[in-house]
Amino acid sequence: MSTALVWFRRDLRLADNPALHEAASRHQHVIPVYIHAPGEASDWAPGAANRWWLHRSLESLSRDLHRHHARLILRRGPSLETLRTLIRDTGAEAVYWNRLYDPALIQRDKTIKAALREDGIHAASHNAALLREPWTVQSKSGEPYKVFTPFWRTYGEAEIPAPLPVPRPLSSPEHWPASLPLENLELLPRINWYRGMENFWEPGETGAGQRLESFCRDWLADYPDNRNRTDRDGTSRLSPHLHHGEVSPRQVWRAVAQRVGGEPLQDGAAEAYLREIGWREFAHHVLFHFPATVTRPMQQRFENYPWREDADAWLNAWQRGRTGIPLVDAGMRQLWELGWLHNRVRMVVASFLTKNLRIHWLAGDRWFWDTLVDADLASNTMGWQWTAGCGTDAAPYFRVFNPVSQANKFDPEGDYIARFVPELAPLPAKYRARPWELPESEARQLGFRPGRDYPEALVDLKQSRAEALEGYQAIKG
Repeated sequence: MSTALVWFRRDLRLADNPALHEAASRHQHVIPVYIHAPGEASDWAPGAANRWWLHRSLESLSRDLHRHHARLILRRGPSLETLRTLIRDTGAEAVYWNRLYDPALIQRDKTIKAALREDGIHAASHNAALLREPWTVQSKSGEPYKVFTPFWRTYGEAEIPAPLPVPRPLSSPEHWPASLPLENLELLPRINWYRGMENFWEPGETGAGQRLESFCRDWLADYPDNRNRTDRDGTSRLSPHLHHGEVSPRQVWRAVAQRVGGEPLQDGAAEAYLREIGWREFAHHVLFHFPATVTRPMQQRFENYPWREDADAWLNAWQRGRTGIPLVDAGMRQLWELGWLHNRVRMVVASFLTKNLRIHWLAGDRWFWDTLVDADLASNTMGWQWTAGCGTDAAPYFRVFNPVSQANKFDPEGDYIARFVPELAPLPAKYRARPWELPESEARQLGFRPGRDYPEALVDLKQSRAEALEGYQAIKG
């Protein structure tokens, strides 16, 4: 009776899981395995918020497998060594997994696949995370894409395969190998700062499916109008589920297509949403072809940009949501409370850090990495370089998001600001985004004192924008 290991990583689901599907179709016994190897072959070990999500997601996957009379075997240690131990203990003849695309992990997985094959083990990997893998999309000249629009155009010409069902049955071995208790992986932060995340999210395949269903039913039709509104639940909030592989982009594509009853790219609302899935694909495409962008700017001239030095106090104020700029502070406090940040506000807080404060984009990148439940190396890297103006398909260097005008447009009543910066909630709506303009007489009547009840602004928005543009002009070449 042949036995196979299925090595779970960021594919924590049973449906549309190609590695699990092939293992179940080719072998009598399937043993699902998760190996905790933090930081293996990478300087980007999962951050604290990401680890919290992973803990809950593994709990969910374990329950789902149990319902199918299977188990999730948990181990800790170097991946290759641990897989070899499991092969020896179980007599497994094959190992299946789904591919990851972080540069260091690509190299690690190639090494593991070659080593297992030398051992006489059948080792096979699959695509479960992307609609199209990075090396399968190229321009007519055979080069990787550096601009999103022509890249996305190729998806209109592509055949998107249907998602795979959950394999039935999952045949269990007579004897299961030993498994660590989940707590032994030490994924949960030692300080319980994640209560807000516990109340807001439902990690796992079931939570992902419910969120996808409710988004398609209740929000998809109005997505183009609501996607930028910070005061509305107008986005899918599927990014952490996609990152951890609790839902696949093929499942998202299929659900959206079914909702609009046809070709999703021919429907305005559906195309607007799927374009965001396209940006996720593009981020992986860029990182695969330009792996140095994890720490280096795509546009080389930005190596000489005059970033501000000795800005630790300002960086700390930004991280804590104490900059004195309400929309920025609301966003940073939302990030800390929920482990997630509205995409419009991600751009605003990143622009403020890199342009108004002139703090290096890597400082923001690393803070997001530790605090986002959807921290993804490809998307995080591209997003920060896009906003800083130094990446592929980047925002024009002279584009500086004004937090006040952005709040006026996308949080017109100040409800988002009031939710996350409650000290500004008593102010009239029109002053929540710019409390420095509140007339002194009204401030006295409200008992509101700038600088005491809410910080003074770190910088003048107009002046700091001008200073940023001077820096860009200096390297414009």
